[in-house]
Amino acid sequence: MATREDLPGLDLERLRAHVDERLPGLLSGPLHGTVVQGGRSNLTYVVGDGTGQWVVRRPPLGHVLPTAHDMAREHRVITALHPTPVPVPETLLLCQDTEVLGAPFYLMEFVPGTPYRSREEMVALGEQRTRDIALALVDTLVELHAVDPDAVGLGDFGRPDGFLERQLRRWKKQLDASRSREVPGIDRLHDRLAAAVPVSPPPTVVHGDFRLDNVLVGADDRINAVLDWEMSTLGDPLTDVALLLAYAERDAVNLGFVSSATSAPGYPNSDEVVSRYAERSGRDVSKLNWYVGFAFFKLAVILEGIYFRFTQGKTVGEGFEKVGAGVAPLVAHGNEILKEEK
Repeated sequence: MATREDLPGLDLERLRAHVDERLPGLLSGPLHGTVVQGGRSNLTYVVGDGTGQWVVRRPPLGHVLPTAHDMAREHRVITALHPTPVPVPETLLLCQDTEVLGAPFYLMEFVPGTPYRSREEMVALGEQRTRDIALALVDTLVELHAVDPDAVGLGDFGRPDGFLERQLRRWKKQLDASRSREVPGIDRLHDRLAAAVPVSPPPTVVHGDFRLDNVLVGADDRINAVLDWEMSTLGDPLTDVALLLAYAERDAVNLGFVSSATSAPGYPNSDEVVSRYAERSGRDVSKLNWYVGFAFFKLAVILEGIYFRFTQGKTVGEGFEKVGAGVAPLVAHGNEILKEEK
């Protein structure tokens, strides 16, 4: 049985007492648990009683901004989507009493599946299965964007009016707060984006970080669950499509923290992904280059922020000294794709 030291941020005895009070009869034996590796923000644990398994999500340890790690918000969107065709785990309880685990958390069902993170994993599946999984990923995004927010109680989940302009301002503010060096082309990229903001289609639920390693793929190569909803909101669905395309350029732009699975033989290229999404969603994708340019700008700002914190001695660990070199290729790709914008 795991001890508290084995599971930082998760007190199994307190968790057990709370679950027994809220969901009597669910647990039948002593709890054990493991930390799920791979998450970059909120903490995820798998807990079990020898008979069943469940998943606990809570914010990272230490002082964090509540709005950045809002468990109630994450719980709300997953709960709302569960009756829809979008595959998400069933939520079981939300606890906002910080006396239990020291932070709000929620409990949901355990969904089996694999979060494919590497080219090697996909190569082992073969080209056809790789293609099938990638297309299933696109189809799942179509399903998400087909959900009527009002119909599932998410009509007030975000502020879709002015969504793109607000996003662009937000990331420009982030950039300005992280300036420690000259980054050639980044201000030009921002200005070009600001000068040509497209008119958004009707708003949908937006995942905010939709990619292959944020879903669980079953043994039948179907998408069993979409995970990591902490960036979700109501907004422009094409931002999800564009980020999926930007992540697929991982090797070209040095995005080491993203799954390398998109480079495996059989994985459809960007044109195929866009065609699949457009055909199945019925959406106009003629302005998608703007969105991809914005995705590269956003990723460049994120990496520049990490580099800035590293230079300030506020980020400790291996590999951070290389992050700064990844900014320029992102900016270059963003500017290049805007040249193709008609």
